Amino acid sequence: MIKLIKSTFHREAETRRALAEFVLRADMLSMGEQCRTFEQAFALRQGRRHAVFVGNGSVANLLLVQALLNEGRLRRGDRVGFSALTWPTNVMPLLQLGLEPVPVDCALDTLNVSPDTLEPRVAGLRALFLTNVLGFCDDLPALRVMCEDHGVLLLEDNCEALGSRTAGTQLGNFSLASTFSFFVGHHLSTVEGGMVCTDDDELHERLVVSRAHGWDRDLPPERRARLRAEAGVDDFHARYTFHDLASNFRPTELNGFIGNRQLRHWDEIVETRAAHFARFSQAMAGNADFHRYDLSHMDLVSNFAMPVVCRTPELAGKYRAEFEAAGVEIRPVVAGDITRQPFYRRHVRDAPACPVAGLVHGNGFYFGNNPDLTGDETAVLCELLGG
Repeated sequence: MIKLIKSTFHREAETRRALAEFVLRADMLSMGEQCRTFEQAFALRQGRRHAVFVGNGSVANLLLVQALLNEGRLRRGDRVGFSALTWPTNVMPLLQLGLEPVPVDCALDTLNVSPDTLEPRVAGLRALFLTNVLGFCDDLPALRVMCEDHGVLLLEDNCEALGSRTAGTQLGNFSLASTFSFFVGHHLSTVEGGMVCTDDDELHERLVVSRAHGWDRDLPPERRARLRAEAGVDDFHARYTFHDLASNFRPTELNGFIGNRQLRHWDEIVETRAAHFARFSQAMAGNADFHRYDLSHMDLVSNFAMPVVCRTPELAGKYRAEFEAAGVEIRPVVAGDITRQPFYRRHVRDAPACPVAGLVHGNGFYFGNNPDLTGDETAVLCELLGG
């Protein structure tokens, strides 16, 4: 079988050995120096000023929304747009924290929100939580300008697009803040783990406080002193003083250690996935049964799964059956049209139609794009794509 997730880590054997040795010699395994080192290294590699490491990508989304509420940039009841073709924990925090979700349809040639699909929805939005779906993007510079013109906070869920670039910039760097996931099978695996990146100092402070109970102990000394002075607490009571609404989303030193090891392979992981994507795209190009993508505006596409959107439901059934018969593990394209999911229908009465996301929901599927795919496996996948 060509599995969706082929390994726990890139360079699995050496990573497991190094992790075992680390566990045996480590003095502590709760969040500490390894996590801080990973945050600093990831921020540098992504090209962001700050990175806040958390337990998984889903709580990275929840933490970001909570921190924006704590900061006052969002208020309960605000309308927040989101990509209709996405993963549920991109929209669930909006519902959980009392915001009004507004689905925005995708463009068929990019599978992403475009200026054309955003324009009818942008009026009245306070924020847009954009998902860079499966390593793709639409015209992010134009979307950023549209958001700026309408006073909309732009946020990116970049968990599916680490390393992808457009307009000379890495995806995840077009917004106030972006989130990442290090779940097994994603670009960088720490087994479970996530990150929030931003260039905004005030938001970074709120993220750090809201990640760990609401206390200040993970802030630099001068920022701790300022918060304690504002709250009127002494150093003894400050140990159990909680400054804002928060949870415990902290990662462990095991996750941090693995992340530091995996960062060494960033280029290899991204470039191999990009090369596989180019091969798959070439194989699809001559097959009229599939919708074509237009990603000519992108400098590099790095994804962890390859989406396929068939022209009819009948063709979708045919190709899904052929891929599975060949031993290829497949899934829907992300979670399809989120407005069709049971949780969304239960909590949101009225949702505008998202016909393109609906088409992808009905006619799409994806298979894994792993850096350790063998030549024989990529040949099988290309043959299946070629029809």
